Amino acid sequence: MHYTYEFKLHCVEEHRKGRYPKTPEGVSKESFQSKVRFWHRLADTCGNDALKHKSCSRQFSADDKFNLVARVMAGESAMSVAISANLETATLCSWVNKYKRYGYDGLVNKRKGKKQEQVSKSIQETKPLSESERDELIRLRRENKFIKTQIEVIKKEIALREEKEAALLKAKKQQSSKTSVKKDTN
Repeated sequence: MHYTYEFKLHCVEEHRKGRYPKTPEGVSKESFQSKVRFWHRLADTCGNDALKHKSCSRQFSADDKFNLVARVMAGESAMSVAISANLETATLCSWVNKYKRYGYDGLVNKRKGKKQEQVSKSIQETKPLSESERDELIRLRRENKFIKTQIEVIKKEIALREEKEAALLKAKKQQSSKTSVKKDTN
């Protein structure tokens, strides 16, 4: 449910007085009161303007993202960092995950798709293959297929080895439990 800026301000003022405003229909009381407490913290931390709807067009540079991620990695809560940056917590968490997975490169804004000029140039630059290039392509495809087959064989060998090890461990556990039962009865 989306709430207006004026409604959020009213709720924060009521909460400052120690009261909760009436819960709107279709929303649970606990959920709404949690939102009001969040708006109160947000207004106290960032000012009342932080209660306004966030602009979707705001762009963060990779350095800005890194600074926010670094604060989270240093131990600050993602929510408090997001509030201070007037940003959705989920967005900040996704940046943290990208940083953990890809490093700084994960924070770089990437253009989506190709420019029309690049597409048309790549189509124009395509030339028919020469005889030697065609032979090389065929050789590389065969080599690629052979290597993929070897990888599959190795994966199967590893899986079989792991199955055998698991079966041996299970057998040892069963054997040790049988011997411990025998010792207890004597």
